[in-house]
Amino acid sequence: MGFFSFVKDAGEKLFGSSKPADTAAAPTSEELAATDATAAQAIKSRIEDMRLPIEDLRVEYKGSSETVTVWGTTPDQATREKVVLCCGNVAHVASVNDLMGVVAPEPESKWYTVVKGDNLSRISKEFYGTPNKYMVIFEANQPMLTHPDKIYPGQMLRIPPLA
Repeated sequence: MGFFSFVKDAGEKLFGSSKPADTAAAPTSEELAATDATAAQAIKSRIEDMRLPIEDLRVEYKGSSETVTVWGTTPDQATREKVVLCCGNVAHVASVNDLMGVVAPEPESKWYTVVKGDNLSRISKEFYGTPNKYMVIFEANQPMLTHPDKIYPGQMLRIPPLA
């Protein structure tokens, strides 16, 4: 799929209130590497918590560029896109470099960044011409979304093509 940009200040705060590399004194290269490895493990754990079917999952985080790189193999395009969202909808992640493979390629979804005042019905109307398809968007973003009303500005969502 490639390289994706995200709103780096939006998303789940897996690293606490500050960026992983923030410290009072200038960190050593070893400290930066350890911090990046800890952040990568937090993102990998988040993906694993979603119970998405992915083989050979590997995640790296580079704090200096706020970039996540993810490798692995997914059974379908939808799972691949959900993994990208798991990586990118995290505070202090500005971009995701997707190097995953897909067993059964399918058409890619469109992407949408939530703005203040949005709801899934409004997004459904914009992409599908009717507000009544909001559950398609909700289901396409599960298990990351737990309720149709729980979206936030800066969050990126997958908008799958209608069958």
